[in-house]
Amino acid sequence: MLNEWQEFLDYTEPVAYQASGKKDTAWLGRFTFEALRDFSGMNRILTILARGLLFHAPDGTLLPGDPRERISFAYDGLCAWCSIPERRGAPHEEWQHRTDFAPLHEQFPKLVDEEGWGWFSRHFHRAMRFALAHPDLVHKNYAASAGKLDKLFDQEWRSKVLQYQTESLSTLTEGAWTIRFDDMIADALELGPLRCTEPELPAELAERLEQVRPEKMPSNILPTLVAYYLANRPEDSDWVVLPVTNFDCYFGNTNFGRKYLNQLPQEVIERNNSFGISRYRVREEYLPK
Repeated sequence: MLNEWQEFLDYTEPVAYQASGKKDTAWLGRFTFEALRDFSGMNRILTILARGLLFHAPDGTLLPGDPRERISFAYDGLCAWCSIPERRGAPHEEWQHRTDFAPLHEQFPKLVDEEGWGWFSRHFHRAMRFALAHPDLVHKNYAASAGKLDKLFDQEWRSKVLQYQTESLSTLTEGAWTIRFDDMIADALELGPLRCTEPELPAELAERLEQVRPEKMPSNILPTLVAYYLANRPEDSDWVVLPVTNFDCYFGNTNFGRKYLNQLPQEVIERNNSFGISRYRVREEYLPK
C-alpha cells in the first residue's frame, strides 16, 4: 500500500501460482479471493495502473514532459489490462465499445496477449483453476466455489469492461454510478507519480502505537494505517479515504475489514462513513512531532 511502484508491478508482472499450505495466498497475487469474486477494489487498482502508465518508464523512472500528452497511451493500457475476447458470433457495430484489445499486444505485451486475454482475465482464470486443482492447499469454500466463478467470469467481466468505457458525460442510467477509465485517469493526473519507497515511522511513535494495540490485532496494522495516512493526507483536509478492500489484499486476507477495522483504538484513529466512502484520520497525538 505504501510502495506504490511495487503495487503497480504486482498488478502487471506474472504471479506465482503456488502455495505451501492454506495460509499461503501467493496464488492469489495481490488480491484476496473475495476481491476477485466481487471485482472489488478496482477503483484503486485502475488508478495505480494509470499513474504508472502516465508518469513512469518501464523501469520505474519518471518520464519527462507533460503527462497529459500520454492520456491516450494510459487509456489504451487500461483497456489492454482489462481485455477479454468477445463472445463468439456476437454482432458488433463500429461505434460500439469493445472488450477485446488483442491489437494492443505489441504495445503492451505484458498487459494483453495475442488472443485478447488481458492481465486480469488471465490471472482470474489461473487463480480459480489453481484452487480447483489444489483443494488441499486452499480454503475449502474457495475450492468449492472456484469452478462456478471460473465459468461465470467471462460474461460478467465483459459487462464491467464495457461500463469502464462509458464516457464521462454520458447520461445513460446504467453508467451513472460505475467507475470509468476517464475517472481513473483524471484521479491519476491529480495524484501524480507513484511512490517508490516504504516510509518508516519514528521508533518512538512505533513504540507508542504498539502500547495501545489491541491484544489480538497484528502488530503491523496500526503502523501501516498511520504511515498510509501520512503519505496520503491532502493539503486541504485531515481526512484520508480508507480503501478497505485494498488493505485486505495488502494484508493477504479479509481479517482487516471483517475483524480489525472495528477494533482500531479510537484514541489513535477516528473513522467516518458517509455516502458509501470510508474515511479516517489519525489524531494529532499519534502523528510524528
